[in-house]
Order: sequence, then structure tokens, then C-alpha cells
Amino acid sequence: MSQVSINVNKKQNFALNVGGGIKNFLRNNMGIIIGLLVLCIVISIANPNFLNSNNILNVLRQTSTNLYLALAMTMIIIIGGIDLSVGSIMAVVGVVTTGLIALFGTPVIIAVAAGLLVGMLIGAVNGYVSATTVIPPFIVTLATMNIARGAAYVISDGKPIRVMSESFNSIGSSYIGGVLPMPVLYLIILLVVCYLIMNKTKLGRYMYAVGGNAEAAKFAGINIKKVKFFAYTFSGLMAAVAGIVLASRMFSGQPTSGTGAELDAIAAVVLGGTSMTGGYGRIGGTVIGALIIGVLSNGLNLMGVSSFWQYIVKGIVILVAVYADIIKKRRAA
Repeated sequence: MSQVSINVNKKQNFALNVGGGIKNFLRNNMGIIIGLLVLCIVISIANPNFLNSNNILNVLRQTSTNLYLALAMTMIIIIGGIDLSVGSIMAVVGVVTTGLIALFGTPVIIAVAAGLLVGMLIGAVNGYVSATTVIPPFIVTLATMNIARGAAYVISDGKPIRVMSESFNSIGSSYIGGVLPMPVLYLIILLVVCYLIMNKTKLGRYMYAVGGNAEAAKFAGINIKKVKFFAYTFSGLMAAVAGIVLASRMFSGQPTSGTGAELDAIAAVVLGGTSMTGGYGRIGGTVIGALIIGVLSNGLNLMGVSSFWQYIVKGIVILVAVYADIIKKRRAA
């Protein structure tokens, strides 16, 4: 067979794989995609400013921060766990990074690396304790949530740490070609990484196996402790990325940042179809779920709805999504 024929076959196979992937994505997420479109239509009718290009970019920028957390939260929930500490990790990483820059004159790249390391260490503690003890992940991450939030207040003395470094502030506030926000670019890269992990590696398959039946996975030779350790460490890393990007956008490290971020991340994951009992979920569904949360929050803001009511709405959304998942499982059974 000639080299030309081989190249043509490779291109055809690639096109078929891409086409099949898109069809599967649409088939698996048709319900929430329709829900997202209906939500966009309703909000645009209520407030035409919703479709303004600047507002759309703002929605994407805000959603990207939530998606950093939600991508890792998808892995956590698939293995049958939960991570309540991500919002607090955002806060402590933000004040550590900005504090190093503003108070000690640390180069930006070193300060950012230190912030990422802090997030990974907290995630690693969550993973190690959850994997090696009988303490439920809910309790473990609840404890680290309080510890990390307290550390953020102690480090910052309860006050914002202002950063005047242009190179740091450009991390979350600059644009590519004057159009694409940098946080969205980071999101695209992380989406590709997470998709490859979950769909093209043994680690991804192990996560589904652990969440589906941990005992069976153990007898199959899967190292459950390593799988859990990776998932929580990766969650800490993603929370650190979110914290640094948010601090850069606000030009300061805020000890109060990330409050309630875990709620938005969990809402995006369950809306995207990931089962709260573990063993099932898709990155693509999480993306749509996060877009629904982002559009909903933005629409409520445009319509002047109080942020207090937004918490109520998000809580109801989570409750309905989890109930729908339970009903779906019962019907399947």
C-alpha cells in the first residue's frame, strides 16, 4: 500500500472518530444542551444585553474558573468521593501567591509555582487520609476546608493583599489577540488534558472501576489508594489554578475568595450527569453543566436578582439534578 493511501486512511479514520465522538456527545447530553439553549433564550428575552459580545466573554471567563474546579470534581465524584475544600484552597493559594509577590518581592513565576505546590499539598493530604483511613472524604475535606480558610485569614491578617505586578495581573486579565481571555485559553488546555486522562489512559478507566465497585476493582489488581491519591491531588492543583487566576483578575489575594465555589463545582458536575454514587460521568457533560450554572448566575445578575436568592436557586438545582440521577438509576435497574 502506498504512503498516500495510508495517509488518506488515517485522515478518514480521524474524521470518523471525531464525527463519532460528536454524535456520542450530543446523544449523551441532548437533554442538558436543550436546557442550556432554552435558558439562554429566556434570559435574552428578559434582558437583551445578555447576548452582548462583552457579556458572553464575561460568562465564559467566569465559567472557566468554575470549570477548573468542576473538571477535577468530576474525577472525585466518579471515584465515589467529594471535595469540599476547593473554595478554601483557592483562598489560601491566592493569599500565599500574592503575599510572596507583594510582601517579599518574590519573582512571579516562583510565587505561582509555590501557590500551585500549596494547592497540591492540601489535595495530597485529602487523598492520603481518604485513601488510608476509614474517615469519610466528606469529613476529611470538611476539615481541610476549615483549616485552609483559617490559614488564608491568618496569612493575610484578614485583609486583601494588593499586587501591583503587571506580569502577575496579566495571568487572569489579559487577552489573546485582544479577543480570547487568558482564563478561557487555560480552560481549553485543561479540558484536553482531563479528556485524555479520563478517556485515553488506564488511570481514567481505573477511576470508573473504583467508583463503580471498589471491592471488585481491588480484586482486579487496581491500586485504589493511588487512584484516590491522584484524584484529590489533582483537585488541589485545579483549585490552586483557579485561586491564582482569580487573584490575578482581582489584582489581590482575598481571604474570602472561593466562598461557595465548591457548591458551583458540584452543581456543574451533577447537572452534567455524573452520578453522585460514583462510577459514571463525562467531562463533556460537566462542561455543559458549568455553562448552565454560569449562564444562570449571569442572567440572574442582569435581571437584578439578589445574590442571596441565587444560593437558593443553585441549591434547588443540585437537589433536582441528584433526584433525577436516582430516578434514572432506578429505571435502569
